[in-house]
Amino acid sequence: MPAYMIFSREGPITDQAEMDAYAGGNRAHGALYADKYKIKPLAFYGPTETFEGDAPDGVVLLEFPTADDARGWYNSPEYQAAMAHRLKGATYRVTLVEGV
Repeated sequence: MPAYMIFSREGPITDQAEMDAYAGGNRAHGALYADKYKIKPLAFYGPTETFEGDAPDGVVLLEFPTADDARGWYNSPEYQAAMAHRLKGATYRVTLVEGV
């Protein structure tokens, strides 16, 4: 069953250089991510409309074939190295949800 990783940026970017390094690390491993973890980007910082709660500063939605694929990608050495930059560049909430 499909699974989705939702990245909600909780506020503005605090260190653009770190976010640029994060994006560069993800681009460098894009083919690996697509082949090994079957990532399918569904939304990438597009316009949002908030109906309840605080509005996020930005949202990324990724689809994976399974929750295990999503966990494998998130915990991979390649993503963990890139993620270190994201953690320094902005505050995010990251959620994994399984589809039906």
